[in-house]
Amino acid sequence: MRKWISLPRIAGRASRQAHADLPDGTYEREMGKEGFFGPASHMYHRHPPTGWVDWEGPLRPRAFDLTKLNREEPSPWDAVDVLHNAHVRFRFWRAPMRMDHLARNGDGDELVFIHRGRGHLYCDYGHLEVRAGDYIVLPRSTSWRLDCEEPVLALLIEATGSSYMLPDKGMVGPHAVFDPAMFDVPEIDEAFTAQQDEREWQVRIKRRNLVSTVTYPFNPLDAVGWKGDLAPVRINVEAIRPLMSHRYHLPPSAHTTFVADRFVICTFCPRPFESDPGALKVPFFHNNDDYDEVLFYHAGDFFSRDNIDAGMVTFHPCGFTHGPHPKALTRAFAPAKAETDEYAVMMDTRDALEIGELPPGVEWSGYVQSWSAQPAPVD
Repeated sequence: MRKWISLPRIAGRASRQAHADLPDGTYEREMGKEGFFGPASHMYHRHPPTGWVDWEGPLRPRAFDLTKLNREEPSPWDAVDVLHNAHVRFRFWRAPMRMDHLARNGDGDELVFIHRGRGHLYCDYGHLEVRAGDYIVLPRSTSWRLDCEEPVLALLIEATGSSYMLPDKGMVGPHAVFDPAMFDVPEIDEAFTAQQDEREWQVRIKRRNLVSTVTYPFNPLDAVGWKGDLAPVRINVEAIRPLMSHRYHLPPSAHTTFVADRFVICTFCPRPFESDPGALKVPFFHNNDDYDEVLFYHAGDFFSRDNIDAGMVTFHPCGFTHGPHPKALTRAFAPAKAETDEYAVMMDTRDALEIGELPPGVEWSGYVQSWSAQPAPVD
């Protein structure tokens, strides 16, 4: 896409290059539109923009430890709603070792992210082995079930009323980040044909978030073949090769993996830190302008966050500034190691999210104060 040359205004002490060469003793804050794609301004402050000492009202950062959802759910439709709106449902599922029925989502495509465990997914199209770190995209109305070799914890992210697609990768081309040839599809293999039987099976179909049960006197996963260009796909986070710039800290949108109506899914993977001395090495402070931000921490050392462990999720609603925690801020230009060591799944939604009914103890109520130990301003 071509872009007209624009001439941004500059006032006072400011860097001419965003996210690099900040004026001495300042903290940069980005105010932007359209999730890093629209017009933006950069403010340079004497204090960290997250240096609040008190917070009242519902618009505050939230954090949840999903590993404390301890109840095994026999069906994905029993999984807990963590966050949701009219266009997406973000759920967490502790799967049974073997599903005794098939699930089918009539409300939208389903994205399954395997946080822990491994097993076998059987669906209309065949059989897939699945393991921790796998994304599995299930087109709407695909019948499927899971057999686990190890206990599985999974995110279920429903694209309500829409479909998952790939982002436009622009001038870096369609093979950047990951080549679509890296997608695996189910196979009609020996394992798939071996599970076909003549006993009674149920298909639990979710539509308008209500479940209907259809009973068959045989296993409906009885295909002997298929053809076409619509199918479930699987890709592991280890296959993702993140975009990098050694002189500039890229915005989260550079790490977009899937897009749907009114929200996107991004993946943060290990990568070298920026090597230019003047470039920020941590996420820059920014306003949540136009989007709610959700980040699920899958594995590794989450360098920009304090007291966040694998299996936790943070929720930053649209309307306030956020950024790195104090520990990371002290290493904004001099990281302690050469590269990041983290895998995380981010969901940005254009519409406000509602919090589901979560059991006591799942939310970390002190998260809003986790930025309070800010470094002193530099004169």
